[in-house]
Order: sequence, then C-alpha cells, then structure tokens
Amino acid sequence: MGRILAIDYGQKRCGVAATDPLQITPGGLGTIPTHQLLSFVIDYVSREPVELIIIGYPRQMNNQESASMKYIRPFVEKLRKALPEIPLEYQDERFTSALAQRTIREAGIGKKRREQDKGLVDEISAVIILQSYLERRDGLGSIHLPFK
Repeated sequence: MGRILAIDYGQKRCGVAATDPLQITPGGLGTIPTHQLLSFVIDYVSREPVELIIIGYPRQMNNQESASMKYIRPFVEKLRKALPEIPLEYQDERFTSALAQRTIREAGIGKKRREQDKGLVDEISAVIILQSYLERRDGLGSIHLPFK
C-alpha cells in the first residue's frame, strides 16, 4: 500500500502533506515554493511509494470554482504527464485556511511565529485537505456515534 499525497496549491507556495504507508494518519511535509512543486513531487514519488495524489479544489460558497483554478489546472496537467501512473483527485478545500489558522491559534503558536511562518497555514491546510479526503473515503464524514 502506498502513501496518499495532498497538495494545497498556491500561487507563491504550496502546502504538502502525506499519509503514513497504511493511509491512516496524515502529516505535513512542509511548504514548497510553487515553482519547485513539480520537482518536489517527482522526487518524493521516487523515494516513497505513492498510490494517489489529492489536490485541493477551491470553490466559492455558491459551489462555483474559484478563480485560482486557472493556476491549478496547468499544474495538474504537468503532474499527470510527469506521473501518469499515479491517479489524481480533487478534494474540496473550502474553509481549510480558516481551519488551519484556528488550529494554529489553538495549538498555542504565538502571533509572532504565525506572522513569520506564513507557510505554516499552507502546510496545515494540506493536512486538513488530506484528512477530509480520508474521512470522505472511509465514510466517516457523516457518522455520529452515540456516547455510551
């Protein structure tokens, strides 16, 4: 079984996350400058078995695609050509930046570090995209178990 890789694509930098080999736990891999992303992914795939790549799919509140898809689509096409054996899927990424910022605040990371490390939001957003994909895949997104 290979890892699942997730990308939160941005015009300047991209957050990247991956699961463990059993596809249970997502973890951040860092923030990569956008112009280096394709090389990073190709290198990562050469070192680690990757079964699937998830790309954050930005949509507006009315479910329309975000304007940033005009930057994402060309990257996805380059990725498909470079790694044709690895399937690619989109995952809704609405609210991931807000969730990432809240997660960072709740983790007690100070304002100064948050301002200095702008890529931290991108990396955590990639983890949230990956976690959302795993929950959707496993059917956990809508299960509510009663307390006993």
